[in-house]
Amino acid sequence: MTNSSFAVPVMRHDRNAPFIRIFGWGMLAVMAGFLINNVLIVGYGFTGISGLWSGNAEAAMLASAVYMVCLGTGIGFVLLSSGTALRFDSNRIHRFNVFLIRWAFWVVLLVGVVDSMIAFFRVEGFLFNWMSEDTARAFGRPRDVGMTVHMPLVMLAFLVAIFTRTLGFTWLALMIVVAELLIVISRFVFSYEQALMGDLVRYWYAALFLFASAYTLFDEGHVRVDVLYAGFKGTTRGLINAFGSITLGLTTCWVIIWVGFNGERSIINSPVMNFEITQTGGVGMFVKYQMAAFLGVFAITMLIQFISYFFEAVADYRDEPGHREHTPAAH
Repeated sequence: MTNSSFAVPVMRHDRNAPFIRIFGWGMLAVMAGFLINNVLIVGYGFTGISGLWSGNAEAAMLASAVYMVCLGTGIGFVLLSSGTALRFDSNRIHRFNVFLIRWAFWVVLLVGVVDSMIAFFRVEGFLFNWMSEDTARAFGRPRDVGMTVHMPLVMLAFLVAIFTRTLGFTWLALMIVVAELLIVISRFVFSYEQALMGDLVRYWYAALFLFASAYTLFDEGHVRVDVLYAGFKGTTRGLINAFGSITLGLTTCWVIIWVGFNGERSIINSPVMNFEITQTGGVGMFVKYQMAAFLGVFAITMLIQFISYFFEAVADYRDEPGHREHTPAAH
C-alpha cells in the first residue's frame, strides 16, 4: 500500500512523443481551467462561457482567458521538456495523484472522528454544559460547523499529507470495521444507538470505495472482463489500454465532472455550497455535503490517473523500457 510509484527505474528521457504528451497534459490543463471557472461561477457569481449567450461578454472573456492560460501552460510545459519519456511523465502524474488521494483520506479520517464527537455531544446535550449558549447553538448549524471545524481540518489534512507517505487504505478500512463493531456492541449490549453512528460508517465507506479507485487502476486491480486480452502481446495490450483510456475512461470522467459541476444547482455544487445534511437533521453528522463532493474527487482523480495510464499504455505500445508487470484480475 505504501509503494505508490513504479517498481522499476524510470528513464527521464526517451523517444520524443510530443503529440501524445500535448494531448495528455492539455487534457489536465483543460480540467484545471474548468475547475477554476467552476469556483468563479459558484463562489463569485461569474457566468463563465455561457456569458456569450446572456450578454455578459466580460465574464465570458475571463472564462476563456482561464482556459487559454491553463492550456498554454500545459502546452508550454511539454515544449520546454521535450524528450521526456512517457513513463517518466506517467510516474510524475501518478505521484501527484497519490498526494491528492492521500490528502482526501486524511480529510475524511479527521473530519469523521471530530464531527462524530461533536454530533454525540450535541445529541446528548453536553455542549450547553461546557460552553456558552450561542457557541453551543453554532455547533448545531451545518454552515458554522463546516466553516469553523471542517475547513481547518481540511487544511490540517493537507499538511499531514505532505509529511506522510501512506495512502491510508488499510487504516480507513480498519476504522470502518471499528465503527461497525461499536454499533453492534452499543446496540445489542447497551441498547444504545444514534443516527451519527450509521452516518460515520457510510461516510468512511463511501470515501474508501471512491478514493481508492484511482490507485486500483494504477495497480490493475479492477476486474477486467477478459476474453482475448490475456493472450495479446505487450504492444497490443498497450494499444488497447490507450484506446480504452480515451474512449471509456476519460469520457466517463468528463461526463461526471461536467454534470456534477455544471452550475450552482448541479448535483455536486449545490450540496457543497449549502452544507447539505441528511434528513435526520441535528441528530446526525454534518458531512453529507462532503459525500456529494466525493463523486467529484473520484472523477478528478480517475481522470488524472487515466492520463497517467494512457502515457504508460502508449509507452507499452512503443515497446519502451520500464514496463511494469501486472497480474490483471479477470472475470
